[in-house]
Amino acid sequence: MRKIFFTILFALVSNLSFSQSEQSLIENCIQNYIVGTSYNKPDSISKAFYSEANLFLSHKEKPLWIVPASEYVTWFQKGNQGEFNGRIGKIISIEYFNDIAIAKAEILIPQRKQEFMDMFLLKKIQGEWKIISKSASSKTSNKSGKKILFIVSNAHYYGNSTIPTGNSFAEIVNAYDTFANSGYTVDFVSPKGGDIPLAYINTSDSLQKKYLYNPDFMYAIEHTASPKEIDYKAYSAVHYIGGGSAMYDVPENLGIQRITMQVYEDNNGIISSVCHGTAGIVNLKTKNGKFLVEGKKVSGYPDSFEKKDGEYFKHFPFLIQKTIEERGGEFKFSKRNESYVEQDGRIVTGQNFQSSNRVALKIIELIEKSN
Repeated sequence: MRKIFFTILFALVSNLSFSQSEQSLIENCIQNYIVGTSYNKPDSISKAFYSEANLFLSHKEKPLWIVPASEYVTWFQKGNQGEFNGRIGKIISIEYFNDIAIAKAEILIPQRKQEFMDMFLLKKIQGEWKIISKSASSKTSNKSGKKILFIVSNAHYYGNSTIPTGNSFAEIVNAYDTFANSGYTVDFVSPKGGDIPLAYINTSDSLQKKYLYNPDFMYAIEHTASPKEIDYKAYSAVHYIGGGSAMYDVPENLGIQRITMQVYEDNNGIISSVCHGTAGIVNLKTKNGKFLVEGKKVSGYPDSFEKKDGEYFKHFPFLIQKTIEERGGEFKFSKRNESYVEQDGRIVTGQNFQSSNRVALKIIELIEKSN
């Protein structure tokens, strides 16, 4: 029986490794296309496409414009090689089966107020993933290319217990929608990368329902980046999401702490949080060694609102309000279920999920003022 168990376990791990490697290989192929077309690198574009691939594009004078990949590559030989040309690319989704895959990538050209959606068909040919066809369409867009980094947790349970928890879906979508409507791009990072648990999902709420059934959004939730994959220079703000998961893994993660403080100190960016997400900022320190919250007004979920007799509460690693006050911060909050936001310089914090929209709007206001 034990031998059978380990055989099954090995098979599961092997299949997982296979899936992860295929996913990353497909991503690498599409990134060759994105980097090549954004930095005028014909060799990278050629590496992404199968030699006999075609692009199926729109044209004012033709119902369908078929462009061989070899011709498409020449379009990027005209600009300065290796120089950024204003195209900002991002993989939106990937789906594959054995040796075939479909994928989507968003290409923004903010100067033209233009957004392209590229759709790819890929195949693994002689051990390498190649784009065998691409179609694209574009529309006018307010997307600016400015980016916000949402910080979420991989913790599925309260500490070492079996009590399930998750990231607040309401907090995610309320802030995400506000940023998206204002032309911002949102990325997700978690301590381990990959999928995250979700909590407080209400499918009777129209906004939550909209995003729950949006496959591109849920793909992003399932494929969060790990800290080592994040380039802090790309972000104007970081935003810590709440929910019970926020109490674990995130506050002590050195990689996330480093990214956050680089955005804040090196990019002159914003640090924000909502509800239990404020747990993520209690350990942050500035370059001079002081706690970030020292001398700052901060909001979040107050200790007095916790169910002290609740089983989950026994597994809390620390108390948010108490820790902030011990480290020289002034913790501010209002009545239950009321939106409440504190701004102290470039630190913006909210009491609960009802505050998510206002926190996001305040972040946008600060970013636009600084530009």
